[in-house]
Amino acid sequence: MKEITSPQNTYIKQLVQLKDKSRERKKTGIFLIEGEREISLALKGGYKLETVLFYPELFSEKKLNDFAPHLFDTIEISKDVYQKLAYRDTTEGILAVAKSKENDLTDLNFDKENPLVLVAEAPEKPGNIGAILRTADAANVDAVIIANPKTDLYNPNIIRSSVGCVFTNPIATGTTTEIIAFLKANNFNMYCAALQASVNYHTQDFTKLTAIIVGTEATGLSNEWLENATQNIIIPMQGEIDSMNVSVAAGILIFEAKRQRNFE
Repeated sequence: MKEITSPQNTYIKQLVQLKDKSRERKKTGIFLIEGEREISLALKGGYKLETVLFYPELFSEKKLNDFAPHLFDTIEISKDVYQKLAYRDTTEGILAVAKSKENDLTDLNFDKENPLVLVAEAPEKPGNIGAILRTADAANVDAVIIANPKTDLYNPNIIRSSVGCVFTNPIATGTTTEIIAFLKANNFNMYCAALQASVNYHTQDFTKLTAIIVGTEATGLSNEWLENATQNIIIPMQGEIDSMNVSVAAGILIFEAKRQRNFE
């Protein structure tokens, strides 16, 4: 088995670039995953792993063989190398290099008559995207679509904050114009979370083909969404402020749709 002990190793330097730079991930089509659960979910989600790196003091070779026997190249790394590559404080001792997916709208396939889709326009913080993906997984929505994304989906912060749910949800990205055209072509009703010309969310029928669209906390949704909405919806706020965290709002709206569908 190959062993790397120096953080100055050329391959390790390349992996550091993958961890830190979105441009590098897009150029190479690969990204870094950290943690046993996240790697397991990536495998379950059909991602192809190129290499697994492990630090034997934390993740033994026996455990590695039990976890993923002979499926890909494995490299034993030293503590210094592991600390150079690890993104988070909790130490699990295992990382993987995986091939990214295209995440095109055309790759989305719906196998039921009334799919439920969550759309988030231009979410700025990777932590919010991760929380949205975690909510979407909990509700088992049929797809998550990110409009005008500010970062790639394989940002380490998104992987971490989604606890690997970036791999379990069917996900696509595109421009607002492309996504509206896609939803219309597939006969979706578009319910846009907005403050203007809105009705209370629980008065709407979310049992048909439904796309729930949320925007940023700072600026909300763009006019293009509001002009194409089937209906603007609002969560009635009873305190002093008029908005809430986008992932919380998405959770409230998605689970209302699931309630109406008897959680099916």
